[in-house]
Amino acid sequence: MSGKPWEMDELVYLTEADVRTLVEMPALRARLREAFAQFSTGGADVPPRIAARAPKGLLAAMPGYVAGVGLVVKAVSVFAGNHGTDVPSHQGLIVVCDEDNGTPVAIIDGTSITALRTAASAAVAADLLARPDSTVLAIIGAGVQGHAHLSAFADLRPWSSVRVASRSRGSAMALAARHPSAVVASFQEAVRGADVICLTTDADHPVIEPQWVSAGAHVGSVGNRAELHEGFTHGTVFVEWAGAAGTPPPAGAVELLHVPAQRVVELGTVLTGGHPGRSSAGEVTVYKSTGHAIEDAAAARLVLDEALAKGIGLRLPR
Repeated sequence: MSGKPWEMDELVYLTEADVRTLVEMPALRARLREAFAQFSTGGADVPPRIAARAPKGLLAAMPGYVAGVGLVVKAVSVFAGNHGTDVPSHQGLIVVCDEDNGTPVAIIDGTSITALRTAASAAVAADLLARPDSTVLAIIGAGVQGHAHLSAFADLRPWSSVRVASRSRGSAMALAARHPSAVVASFQEAVRGADVICLTTDADHPVIEPQWVSAGAHVGSVGNRAELHEGFTHGTVFVEWAGAAGTPPPAGAVELLHVPAQRVVELGTVLTGGHPGRSSAGEVTVYKSTGHAIEDAAAARLVLDEALAKGIGLRLPR
């Protein structure tokens, strides 16, 4: 991921359509694995996310540096009231700077990168933690992240069944139509007997009960409110960064505020062999995402490299 293929006298601008054209999930998952490992071994500098709050939402700033990947900052707005409208709940821009001299080299749509890297990171966690023989996937929530998760998880295991559940049956049906083995179910029906469970909602309360989940399942949660039942946080919780627990939002997860640090394990620690990940076939493994700038850096650099190699994007003079 090293090298500088850009010209210093121009700024590359990449739209949402450009990003979605350029990203392939296997490549993004590979870049994220590298970034998580670097972060957990000290090869990155990422301060906690900060935010300015407006009456109906917030604007967060997420700077980060990953050695050999780049120096980036994402400005992202989160307005939960936009759900169900034509305006995304998460919108943003990412600025990529040269890590040696700080010169801005690219402006990239952050809305699409946020959606893709969030789902791809959850897929990395599932690949590390879910049983290798997993065949039943459940996706709870059929919004932006539900669709992104289906794309990110499609080739992760040989799924014999994909179960989709949403508060909106129409949304669930639209998502299920994208996969030949997908069926629409209630939340409880989707979860019972599932090997991998993806929570992708904007709910401010738990959406599934621990007693619905079979022994040996993997549960991933990417919601930024409180969708994960506290019963899932009594054992080991896997995260992007250790500060996800004990740090108040917008940097940390509200569900992990009271989880002791010794029960929190970074994905990078599993990738580098510092933790075994799943301890037994019967363990219910749990991943809680808060979103992290290392993901934005890895995804943005992948997109920029691909754009420059293929001549995609608008070149702006300085």
